Amino acid sequence: MKQAENRVFTIPNGLSAFRLALIPVMVWLYLGPKRQDLAVVVLILSGVTDLADGYVARRFHMVSNLGKVLDPVADKLTQGALTVCLAVAFPAMGILFAVLLVKELVMSVLGILVMKKTGKVQGAKWHGKLTTVCLDGVILLHLAFPAMTVATSQVLVFACLAVMLLSMVLYLLSYAGRLQKKEENG
Repeated sequence: MKQAENRVFTIPNGLSAFRLALIPVMVWLYLGPKRQDLAVVVLILSGVTDLADGYVARRFHMVSNLGKVLDPVADKLTQGALTVCLAVAFPAMGILFAVLLVKELVMSVLGILVMKKTGKVQGAKWHGKLTTVCLDGVILLHLAFPAMTVATSQVLVFACLAVMLLSMVLYLLSYAGRLQKKEENG
């Protein structure tokens, strides 16, 4: 099993790399020719490949340490790029981006500390996946409905922020427990 965890060239990792390549395409479609409709299609394609990536990794035992890092990085870079783009038309998206950035920086630092202490790359938890679904949904709705009212945008953003902050607190508790447990064990 150790050999499988250290693999680099897997179908799921290829799908994550493909998702990374889709980011500039989405940004260009949104900011360049202002084709939100096509940006939505590319975002949906990115989401479908994200689901396929996870399914293939688990179903065919292709879960790798690189995949545990690459998959969420592709998620966060996609979300970050699109929230910045959308903040031009929807100012509340700027708040969402700022909180996302702080959350991911804190989680990355703590994740690295836990990895150094335990020797294991931690996978995503249910609340992290829920946050991803909320973020993707909010981004998709903003892309699909560019005439959305400011009030509707704010409600969506603040609901997503609540889920994101809950996830951050749960990750903080989990990481603190892992760090404390490791220190107690030696």
